[in-house]
Amino acid sequence: MNRMFLTGALAVAAGALTLMAQEAKQPQPKSQKEVEALQALFNAQTPDERITAADQLLIKFADTEFKAIALYLAAASYEQKNDFDKMVIYAERTLEADPKNYASMLMLASGIAKRTREFDLDKEEKLAKSEKYAKQALEIIPTAPKPNPQLTDEQWAGAKKDFEAQAYEAFGLCAMVRKKYDAAIENYRKSVETANQPDPAVILRLAQAYNLAEKPDEALSTLEKLKAIPDLHPQIQQIAQAEKVRAMQKKGGAKPPQ
Repeated sequence: MNRMFLTGALAVAAGALTLMAQEAKQPQPKSQKEVEALQALFNAQTPDERITAADQLLIKFADTEFKAIALYLAAASYEQKNDFDKMVIYAERTLEADPKNYASMLMLASGIAKRTREFDLDKEEKLAKSEKYAKQALEIIPTAPKPNPQLTDEQWAGAKKDFEAQAYEAFGLCAMVRKKYDAAIENYRKSVETANQPDPAVILRLAQAYNLAEKPDEALSTLEKLKAIPDLHPQIQQIAQAEKVRAMQKKGGAKPPQ
């Protein structure tokens, strides 16, 4: 399941605004042609259109002050397309252009952890890299500048909580690969408790971790929280039901499905 905050054009545009706030001086286009290239980038309706527009901006205007923004939008678009390798390339290029880009750090932390497997020969190297990005993001987020002056202090505080929650989720993902389920539970729970708007996927992962830790009662109580979330994605509903059956089996209250 993809990150919710990267599943639409509006979310990607919000990420761009976050990047624009990283520097005290706002980036400025140098010509009308660059303005048109930027309009094509921000008005793109699909990931492929956004990637093409970002590449065109970077090719035609090598000295653009919007380099980090364009690279981040391309990385986010590749994330939407589930193209992990290209996402990593563009996210790392974003960090070269803007070393404090916590949105890219979080994208890398989550993506690397999700694609690391138990028997990978370089498992620990990849997990350490994921954790490094998550830790760096947590160091930057508390003092990150407000991306839009129209945001209230309360709104920005809530947004920062959601970003911090993503870092804790990455720690939880790493712990799951290591089969350290208590550590995974601690970090998933911290993610849910920290988030201004908890991600249903993280709540589901918390329930899965409880089941794997042989704590079915906690798994069931966690799954109950999903019922209060409107318009829950069908895939999450399906997996949640399977986890509920698993928890009931552990308690001895349900028979395995035929």
